[in-house]
Amino acid sequence: MELKTARLTVLIDPAKKKALEGLCARQDVTPSQVVRRLIRDYLAQHGVSFVPSGADDAVGAAADKD
Repeated sequence: MELKTARLTVLIDPAKKKALEGLCARQDVTPSQVVRRLIRDYLAQHGVSFVPSGADDAVGAAADKD
């Protein structure tokens, strides 16, 4: 899981936003969760790898606890 976040502003048609919010509510997920999943899937589909922000920090913190 990413530990740091950055804002991405997306402009969409208000009717699509309302439909997305309604579907997300029925599925008990947030629109942000859906967008993050879409981005992860899109990157994977195109063979783009990345290290989630904060992953290095989490590894270092776990090593410090030993």
